[in-house]
Amino acid sequence: MAMSYNVRFWDIRERSDRRKPFQIRWTVNGREKSASFITFALADSRRAKLMTAAREGEPFDEHTGLSASRGNFMRAIKQRTTWYDLAHEYIEQRWERTPGNTRRTLADAFATITPALVHPGATYSDPRVLRRALYSWAFNKNAWQREPDEEWLHALDWMKRNSLPVSALADADVLRRALDAMCRKLDGKAAAAKTARRKRAAFNEALNTAVEKRYFAENPLNGLRWNAPAVNEEVDPAAVPNPAQVLRLLEAVAGQSGRGRHLEAFFGCMYFAAMRPAEVIHLRIEQCHLPKTGWGMPNLSGGVVTSGKEWTDDGEVHEVHSLKRRAASATRPVPIPPQFVRMLRAHVERFDVAPDGRLFRNEAGNYVDAAAYGKTWARAREHALTRPERTSGLAKRPYDLRHAGISFWLYSGVDPAECARRAGQSIEVLFRHYAKFLDGVREQANRLIEQSMQEWGRVSQGEATEG
Repeated sequence: MAMSYNVRFWDIRERSDRRKPFQIRWTVNGREKSASFITFALADSRRAKLMTAAREGEPFDEHTGLSASRGNFMRAIKQRTTWYDLAHEYIEQRWERTPGNTRRTLADAFATITPALVHPGATYSDPRVLRRALYSWAFNKNAWQREPDEEWLHALDWMKRNSLPVSALADADVLRRALDAMCRKLDGKAAAAKTARRKRAAFNEALNTAVEKRYFAENPLNGLRWNAPAVNEEVDPAAVPNPAQVLRLLEAVAGQSGRGRHLEAFFGCMYFAAMRPAEVIHLRIEQCHLPKTGWGMPNLSGGVVTSGKEWTDDGEVHEVHSLKRRAASATRPVPIPPQFVRMLRAHVERFDVAPDGRLFRNEAGNYVDAAAYGKTWARAREHALTRPERTSGLAKRPYDLRHAGISFWLYSGVDPAECARRAGQSIEVLFRHYAKFLDGVREQANRLIEQSMQEWGRVSQGEATEG
């Protein structure tokens, strides 16, 4: 550990585009250090403490940038606090303000990362039991109300003894062990790229909390060289059905016995209004303007998400959320064409609505289940699509109807910004996901511009001739 008395300070810098806009900077023997804060007062207080330590003749650590007294105190805390402790505290702090689905995602991420952050050579005898104990108890605050069973208790005791101290996470090789673990399933096979990225985001947020607790001067992931798995976010045109194929599929849904007829308009919402399944499940009659003629207008206000009763506050399987990435009170009106207005009106006339006004429900009157409508969709594909169409992955998931609806809007010449608004996406997400479909929009725009230029060319030539 190299210590130095050569310490210099800069004035506080404000960067208005950052989440923590006020930054203090100083150097220890020429090595620049920095820390950022939400308010000017916090930044000024930290800077004053560091300057006081320097004036009183304390040496500073060249690596951490901290004074000797502060560094010794923090090192002691970091040696006592393990990664397991930090992750456990993070779950406890975030739990109350986190929806059930996100709670489950965080638990899955930490249950994957934590077994990789143990002392060298330490390996638990049954990795599956350890993973289950971490996921279902250690990182599930609802489960803390009861003692874990004997098998889990043994695994958790082992983890507490072998978890690395927080200080070890300053080592790049240790961080890479955790990041590499995110990319593998328990059986050693590669995990989906989106799953790995989601887990990395959770890891990053936990380390940001470590910075707030003063365990680190900055997030140790910053600047780490590690290539995340590539994620292809573009919608595959081969999976997107055209309007004729969609109508064949909807007819095949309606032709099924049991729930089929009830789900025809359900799937229609995903195509004609580009609604997410959660939004369709939540749709109520009072949200829908369904005139006898002309265009209609559902005004979407939220969605129903399957979280699992282990992760919700009330023990229910489902949770009602606001619109995706929108404020709780936000709504999204989506114009729908006359043919779909007629389909929804016919649905209401035939099936009525649930007591709370929902258009779609199962036989017991509860929320439509993804597994149930997935089976109906699979049977519709078998009946409506040719073997080459099925083999190509066309409309493999009900969600592909949403992609089909948005891509058809783009093909029809609807402005991309309006497509994004109707779909409840940012324009950036629309361009990233529908790049291949936007090529056709650009070609159409080019033709329109070229036609206008030719028209103006003819006008200009006529004016010159008259002159």
